[in-house]
Amino acid sequence: MTAHDYDTDVLIAGGGPIGLVTACALAHHGVRFRIVEQRSEPKPHSRANNLWARPQELLHRIGLRDRLAEQAFAITKVRTLINGQPVDPVAIADVASPYGPVLYSGQDVIETTLAAVIEERGGQVERGRRLMSFTQDGDGVTAILGPADGEAQPGGAAQTETVRCRYLVGADGGDSLVRGMLGLDFEPEKLANCMNRQVDAKLSWRRGTSFDTLWFFYYPHGFCGVLPVWGGYHRLFFLADDTGIPDRDPTLEEMQAIARDVTEDETLTLSDPIWLTHNRFQHGVAAHYARDRVFLAGDAGHRTLPIGGQGMNAGLHDAVGLAWRLAMAIEGTAGEAVLASYDAERGGEHRALDQRQRKGFHNSVYRGRLKDAAIGAAAKLLPSIGTLLQGSDDLQQLSVAYPDSPLSVDHLRGLADFLPHAAPHAGDRAPDAAIVTANGESASLFDELYDSTAPGTRWSLLCFDGRQKAALALLEAAAADIEAWPFLHARLVLAAAPLSGKRDCVSDLDGLAHAAYGIGARPSLVLIRPDGHIAFRGPADAPDLLVSYCRAMFVAQPLARTGQAA
Repeated sequence: MTAHDYDTDVLIAGGGPIGLVTACALAHHGVRFRIVEQRSEPKPHSRANNLWARPQELLHRIGLRDRLAEQAFAITKVRTLINGQPVDPVAIADVASPYGPVLYSGQDVIETTLAAVIEERGGQVERGRRLMSFTQDGDGVTAILGPADGEAQPGGAAQTETVRCRYLVGADGGDSLVRGMLGLDFEPEKLANCMNRQVDAKLSWRRGTSFDTLWFFYYPHGFCGVLPVWGGYHRLFFLADDTGIPDRDPTLEEMQAIARDVTEDETLTLSDPIWLTHNRFQHGVAAHYARDRVFLAGDAGHRTLPIGGQGMNAGLHDAVGLAWRLAMAIEGTAGEAVLASYDAERGGEHRALDQRQRKGFHNSVYRGRLKDAAIGAAAKLLPSIGTLLQGSDDLQQLSVAYPDSPLSVDHLRGLADFLPHAAPHAGDRAPDAAIVTANGESASLFDELYDSTAPGTRWSLLCFDGRQKAALALLEAAAADIEAWPFLHARLVLAAAPLSGKRDCVSDLDGLAHAAYGIGARPSLVLIRPDGHIAFRGPADAPDLLVSYCRAMFVAQPLARTGQAA
């Protein structure tokens, strides 16, 4: 079928943060899309409000990170008290990423910003519209759209509409219609005897109100967080045993009273509340994140627990990772394994996250007297326990990896893999390193790998000389071997060989990039995906291994693009 046989290439059901980022990413890659959202306005209140380092890297690649950072606080420290005992602060920004500071904003602010970007990129969020049903076949998806319940249609728009698209993305939240119609519904596990009470308000207390710090308090039968919210507010939440607590939204006076008790600060004052709420928790993950031409993203595929705000951040991996795969499939450059890898990678990661969240939740809330006493004693003996409790690198999602993905192939594994600080493997996040450009300017590999001005779905091939002067010819030949796939961009990383006049190259005279990638004395090839994960590693003197990988994953003669119009 041709592009003219489809009303759009991708239909996105759901205009929350994940659906909006999916739309922005598709627009960045030049893909036609439509996005429908039942709500006539962005969700009010702060809700999901933080962005960790790894999702920020992904957002930077598609030109979104800096826009969101303009209306966010940069968090650099986490302070923790356990039963009133302060422990060493966690320098949460001290991680191997240019985006170590965690961004705290508000879901309402995030949604408004993303919707504006979509308009700037030629699209629009169709509000007051919802997906009613869909069917799919071997060539595409036929969807029925209609008005959201009670929504008048502007300009006399049709009550229902049939839309033919190549692919459908369900980003329609925890009660996802798309998930249900795919037969992927699950029964979430409900956590008993626990309630969260929460307020967004102006805060005055003796610990100061700088917007660069998170505060956590472990107290008997509960866990409290004090977090900044855009606009000069703070969120205070209390996860605790629900015994004796009324099942309703709390009052400001109730929240101030418990906050004074937990923080041991009788001067603490809350004022000008903009949100008071309560909720209970349940969690679970769909068995799959894709069926043929229909995909799930974000809360449509999972229900997560509120540990570290991981839910929305995990969904951002979904959105960015799905968008580049769909773009490649639509432009005709992707083999079958590329789209198939989305379910294998993201479904597997969500299931692993669910288990980590469950364990963390029980450590934070369902501690019991014995565990609570043990943690309190440990806090006195081990002031750095805050790092163990918060797990900053894990919270930052820098350890997300796909070693078992269909896209991950590694020919450089060896005994060195068993040593501490082993080299990153296929499936791991590609690390950053300082390099010098061919014109003598200081830069980093991330400047090249995450260049948001680079068109389309670019893959990067790093060709390391292994500190061998004679390796230049090998690397140039390997770069020439992949020219059948114009979206693959080769860059020579030269620690000893002279700079090439034929290829893009960078200087690594001090071997920092070689060390970051675990490259020793053997010239090597490392292929990196559009989302910054390593896809392939192999020796430069066996370029046929790389060519075989490319033939298995890609189409050599891509189809023409279908255009960007939404």
